Amino acid sequence: MQRYPNNDLRKFPAEKGKGLAGTIIIHLAIFLLLITLAFAAPPPPQGEEGIMVNFGTDETGLGMIEPSPPAIQEETTPPPPSVAKVKPKEEALITQNTDEAPAVKKADPEAEKKKLEKREADKKIKEQLEAEKIVKAQEEAERKRIEADQQRQTDIMNRTKNALANSKNAGTSSTSEGIAGGPGNQGVPTGSINSKVYGPGGGSGTGGQGISYDLGGRSSQTLPIPKYEIQSEGRVVVEVSVDQQGKVVQAVPGIKGSTTLDEYLLKVAKEAALEARFEVKRDAPPIQKGTITYNFKLK
Repeated sequence: MQRYPNNDLRKFPAEKGKGLAGTIIIHLAIFLLLITLAFAAPPPPQGEEGIMVNFGTDETGLGMIEPSPPAIQEETTPPPPSVAKVKPKEEALITQNTDEAPAVKKADPEAEKKKLEKREADKKIKEQLEAEKIVKAQEEAERKRIEADQQRQTDIMNRTKNALANSKNAGTSSTSEGIAGGPGNQGVPTGSINSKVYGPGGGSGTGGQGISYDLGGRSSQTLPIPKYEIQSEGRVVVEVSVDQQGKVVQAVPGIKGSTTLDEYLLKVAKEAALEARFEVKRDAPPIQKGTITYNFKLK
């Protein structure tokens, strides 16, 4: 076997590198060529020329003149079917069981003022009604007191009747005296038997007209006669309060000495007493009390 010298063996690596470099260069050239040729866009093909064919609608035909095209018929499309309007179902009302908070209203000054005025008016009316109730209660108590006094007076008169009759009317059958008319002994138990003044308290007045009065000797100017239209009789004594000018400022009918408590007679007696006038007296008390007696007779 032939042995190579050591110097030739050393040259093998260099040849190997050259071969590797050559291989790479060849491959790069092939790669570049492929990119250039393979990926280039081919030129568009030239258009092919053809034979123009006559216009027609069938495969067969005869003649030299092109027939006119058929008239174009417009396609009529039927109207769309009417669709009935369907009302949407009303949704059920949703109720709420819980109470809603009330809306706060703005205060109206005028309304508040009217409410306040109405409240004040109602208060005054209530006070007036209460006052009327008190007055009525006082009048009712006064009437009951008058009834009791009249009953007591009747008892006294019955006990003294016989004694007075015996002392004055001895030998006669008379059982009545007075100017008012009707049975009875007109006057007061404390009066004088010989007196011809038949009003209460021994006063003076127009007894012949069924009216008498007593005001401490103070004379009267006018004493209107009560106007009454009922068939009733009796005596009504009215307590009057008279000022210095002679005007009656207050009248209370049915006091002690009255023989009837008929409401109608008490009313007309009070009205007449308020219209009465007495003489002006400067030295009289500011309010002087007295009585006016009205004797009602059957007409």
